[in-house]
Amino acid sequence: MEREAYFDNARLLMIAFVVFGHLIQPYQDMLFLQMSYTWIYTFHMPVFIFLAGFFARGAGSKAAVEKLAKKLLLPFLFFQVIYTIYYFMIGKDGWMESILVPQWALWFLLSLFCWHILLIPFKRIRPSLGIPLAVFIGLLVGYFNEIGGALSLSRTFVFFPFFLVGYWVTKDQLAVLRRMPIRIGGGLLLIAAGALFYLYPDIPTDWLLGSKSYAVLGAGEAGGLIRLLVYLFSGLMMISILALVPNKEMPFTKYGQRTLYVYLLHGFFIQWIRVDDLFEVSNSLDVLGLLIVTLTIVLVLSQRWMLRIWKPLIELKSP
Repeated sequence: MEREAYFDNARLLMIAFVVFGHLIQPYQDMLFLQMSYTWIYTFHMPVFIFLAGFFARGAGSKAAVEKLAKKLLLPFLFFQVIYTIYYFMIGKDGWMESILVPQWALWFLLSLFCWHILLIPFKRIRPSLGIPLAVFIGLLVGYFNEIGGALSLSRTFVFFPFFLVGYWVTKDQLAVLRRMPIRIGGGLLLIAAGALFYLYPDIPTDWLLGSKSYAVLGAGEAGGLIRLLVYLFSGLMMISILALVPNKEMPFTKYGQRTLYVYLLHGFFIQWIRVDDLFEVSNSLDVLGLLIVTLTIVLVLSQRWMLRIWKPLIELKSP
């Protein structure tokens, strides 16, 4: 497996799914897009988080924590302010519901820092115990209404098992996914999941966000079992996607190295589109148009001139 090509391809594919998922969210009255939204959300963030864990090998030292604080927390604060001002300027409702709730997709930066901190004690526990413990905590936090969107606490605990699995997985273990039977099985599972969501479009997607307690989700005591099933299903979907990611260098592979820029900046486009209600979606040509818009956003935000503009805020380095 060509490591860099494979991982860059995976990142690029996932960021395209992230942008497309955010773009189609308001258009779920169209059955195909409703199915697509649910399908995407079963795996796109678990895969991203898994990959982040895979590359967290040097985490845990004091120097690493200080470096992470600068790399993640400072950009989080900068963009929290920038997005708040931007939402106010475009007239977005609820532009500042709470200063403690991360704007847009900024929760990922905050949670990513916390996952590295959680890794300090968890990497001292063998994975056969640590991973089940992380899952148990992810199930447990749903019973506490106080643990929600504020400071991204709920998502931090709920998605941590994917990060921890990524940390413990080796390159050789990932290479097993390239075996043809697994790839075929993964492809069939992805197709079956799409068919399931098409036939049962009202499956609640809030369970896939990891940001709300069971009481808010209306599940009560059964919430832990439901979340466990979501863990299992998302894990299978994640494996299926990873099995199908190309491992060869392609013309767009290099853009997989710039996904953080796309992740942090695409909200300016998406929220403007939503507030101004720019698109009407009612047929397959409109869906094709949304795909083109998605690819355009990803490609524009991946260009070198865009990196030069935003590098001081995102990487805290001069252009």
